[in-house]
Amino acid sequence: MRLKKIFKISVALILISVAAILICDSVIKNSSKDFLYNDVTSIPYNKVGLLLGTSKYTSNGYTNLYYKYRIEGATQLMNAGKIKYLIISGDNRKKNYNEPKMMRTDLINAGIDSTKIILDYAGFRTFDSVVRAREVFGQETLTFISQRFHNERAIYIASKEDIMAMGFNVSDVHANYGFKTNLREKLARVKVFLDFMIGTQPKFLGNKIKIPD
Repeated sequence: MRLKKIFKISVALILISVAAILICDSVIKNSSKDFLYNDVTSIPYNKVGLLLGTSKYTSNGYTNLYYKYRIEGATQLMNAGKIKYLIISGDNRKKNYNEPKMMRTDLINAGIDSTKIILDYAGFRTFDSVVRAREVFGQETLTFISQRFHNERAIYIASKEDIMAMGFNVSDVHANYGFKTNLREKLARVKVFLDFMIGTQPKFLGNKIKIPD
């Protein structure tokens, strides 16, 4: 009898978890769908773009395609005059790991003016990056630059932080290549709702940084 009860509870928990994942995924997709752009010619102008960080290399030493495509997308927007300034927000919690600095270097190598790039070293996760864009950098409108799935979540977070945001969808990767990332994304979407439920705050805020006009 005890094993049967444990089995029923386990099944119930699995069903609840699956339902939570599906609901959170649907809400985030539906709330962001009207603010996503795939074409640089059709996306409206915003003074500031927020490039969401990721590692340049995969764990086996190959170039990370998510990174490559985000650099290309940010370069396209800047060159097209669709954004004037670019915040690069990423992880810098380890001495020998610095996503914003790495991305800045590659953007400058691609011809982007270094004076138009602002680094956010405390974007440990997307939630932190979005909240800091408003609280630290004072932005109420933003263009996110990342893959579609990432932009969807960022736009949802932004809507809860009174930020009018849109997303520029850079090229995605093959489904097999991005399987683990896509799986983590489903769980990250549930985490977004938990963050707002319990009043999570970014790990660091700090002094305000003014972006020029």
